Amino acid sequence: TGESLPDIERCKQLAEIFGVSLDDLVNYDTAATGLNVPPKGRHVFGLVTVGDKGQIVIPAKARKIFSIQPGDRLIVLGDEAQGLALLSEKDFLSMVRSFRTQGE
Repeated sequence: TGESLPDIERCKQLAEIFGVSLDDLVNYDTAATGLNVPPKGRHVFGLVTVGDKGQIVIPAKARKIFSIQPGDRLIVLGDEAQGLALLSEKDFLSMVRSFRTQGE
């Protein structure tokens, strides 16, 4: 919305996590890459605020890209060293089934 700017230190950390340069994270050089989009599959959706009940709003662009609809169930995964991740229930169950068949 242009109302604020992201914290530069957090942007550096995000760039490291996604394996892109800080410049690629915020400025896409169309002349150099021939693309008007970020590196394929890598996204920064912006900042969300945790409400009084611990709720967040998933940005509209993220909901569109990941086909998240009202009523969908998401699994919240956590790694104390790396942070939180959201995964659709359907994708999580597919992954569990895949592990189960590999172990048989």
